Amino acid sequence: MDSAKPTLHRWEDIPREELVNQIGRRIITGEQAMLAHVYLKEGSVVPMHEHPNEQITYIIEGSLRMQFSDGTPDVVVHAGEVLVIPSGVPHGAVALEDTFDLDVFSPPRQDWLAGTDAYLRQDRDA
Repeated sequence: MDSAKPTLHRWEDIPREELVNQIGRRIITGEQAMLAHVYLKEGSVVPMHEHPNEQITYIIEGSLRMQFSDGTPDVVVHAGEVLVIPSGVPHGAVALEDTFDLDVFSPPRQDWLAGTDAYLRQDRDA
């Protein structure tokens, strides 16, 4: 029998991690999935990257221009819309306005948990 227990989390109790390029996030993770509140200031850029995790992005406020390097056309995702990004698809984003999104990853992003997500931590203008 599994000994895992339900856990209650409050977003306001989770420290907000500030990354480069005016991007912040808060993370909640379970064994099989991860939720992330992601905060992007207008004009901020998430550099092109890929990961083995399936990603579901739900825009709560604002809008993002999602870019893909596999030939998929750019798509603008607005508040109230959801974009599903399959595992292994290279993608990046530009915040067209101040944006708040909820990202779901399965399985959890080990690079985010370990702090090895250099594409979000390095100053691109340096």
